[in-house]
Amino acid sequence: MGGAAARALAERGADVTLYEQFEPGTARGSSHGRTRIFRLAYPDATWVALAQEALAGWRELERQSGTELLELHGLVELASSVELTSRDVLAALGVEHQLLEPAVARALGVQLPPGWVALRQADAGIVRADRAIAAFLEGRPVERQRVESLDSLDADVVVVTAGPWVRRLVSEVPVRVTRETIAYFRTDGPPIASIVELNEETRGHAMYALHDPVHGVKAGVHNAGHEADPESYESASPELVERIVDWVSSRLPDVDPEPVAAEPCLYTSTADESFVLERHGRVVVGSACSGHGFKFAPAIGRRLADLALG
Repeated sequence: MGGAAARALAERGADVTLYEQFEPGTARGSSHGRTRIFRLAYPDATWVALAQEALAGWRELERQSGTELLELHGLVELASSVELTSRDVLAALGVEHQLLEPAVARALGVQLPPGWVALRQADAGIVRADRAIAAFLEGRPVERQRVESLDSLDADVVVVTAGPWVRRLVSEVPVRVTRETIAYFRTDGPPIASIVELNEETRGHAMYALHDPVHGVKAGVHNAGHEADPESYESASPELVERIVDWVSSRLPDVDPEPVAAEPCLYTSTADESFVLERHGRVVVGSACSGHGFKFAPAIGRRLADLALG
């Protein structure tokens, strides 16, 4: 989000300095690794519209950088009933989608539980996260320096996109930091569609899987980790790895259920998984994560630039 904001500001003529306490794409944060899910399908029209805006932004960044950032293998959304899916919202917005028969879902590599439904949306797949960060930062030096206080920065406006460290700099931001776990699996054949299984209570995503260009499949359980201090490091949770393995075994029968790797990542979440995009005096806060933010980065960067420029 910081890279996206810096690029948007520079395009509008602002003099921008970037600070990073580790290195761009650090594994200590929330933006590291090779891939993130991109999808238009959400059971909420606000997120669909933001994803559409972001899609255009990713395409523009691809043109400017000469780098392929999106690989659209499609999305298969899973839910226990059709009412939980994104069907009604997508239909209202005129976004093409299809409900799949179980046999069609199985042909896409997905095994539906009895009575469940699957929705396919084609404008989805993955964002190449490592490439995206490099594209946002192209030509922009990064000061490798930890900022202990915003008062130390001599700038007209300070944009804070500090992820799990945001409350160290702006204490009133209403977020909770958790340490989550992702696992990697081998599979043969072409890249899988991104898979999102919806939570019956919140209609947010509960489990997910996506293409990984090294191992084949990356999978995780959404927002199931424990509260964490970003200053400390912990390895992947064995309990969550087991939960991911069980889900992959039942939903993705063509994938080898033996994980080849697992790693932690940090979520910085609001209670309802919305984003904090606010300005207070000269400070602009961009806490746009909640475990589903990366796909929106071009749109969020523009909004943070709007706030910074008044």
